[in-house]
Amino acid sequence: AFLSSFILDSVCWEVVGVVKLWNEWCRTSSTTNVLPTDSFCLFYRLISDPTVLLCQCSCYVAEDQQFQWLEKKKGLQVTILSTCPVADYKTQESTLTLVSPFLRALKTKEFQEQVCCPLLEQPNIVRDLPAAVLSYCQVWQIPAVLYQCYTDVIKLDTVTIEAFKPLLSSKVLKSLAKDASESTKILKKFLTTSETHNNIYI
Repeated sequence: AFLSSFILDSVCWEVVGVVKLWNEWCRTSSTTNVLPTDSFCLFYRLISDPTVLLCQCSCYVAEDQQFQWLEKKKGLQVTILSTCPVADYKTQESTLTLVSPFLRALKTKEFQEQVCCPLLEQPNIVRDLPAAVLSYCQVWQIPAVLYQCYTDVIKLDTVTIEAFKPLLSSKVLKSLAKDASESTKILKKFLTTSETHNNIYI
């Protein structure tokens, strides 16, 4: 949702690949008449600079499916965005006093740029696909940073999405960001569409 609202633009980006997944958490039975985010991951390429690729993964990637995502060429710089429940955040303080959502960063040794939020404190860990990508980058000495957003809501909301906004000042995303006012309009439209599809009628 953050990428769709603040980065992606149909004029500047083109879809160059689609991956359909099937596992115990995502079981789309047909590749027709489904939303692009249903059990799919989309790959975009910046038209003005084909070396810039963006992967928007909206579904669960099982452990046995993760390696094929990582077996890529070197010479990259990777930025990973992810969210998880604030209940997963480990701290000596009570999580009830935490103002969520909030960001934490974890980076590889080769990543030399300044991060846009505090680093993730021990003994916190990351997991699933973001952890697999970051671990791969660390082993193969690829500059990479993971920004993890801890949130206390289950449904998509504006506050959680906008928690990623400090990243727009980073060197990688600064040149890709769109006009802020236009992004806000797209964000509202995106949330309205999401709520429509999430409604359950009895």
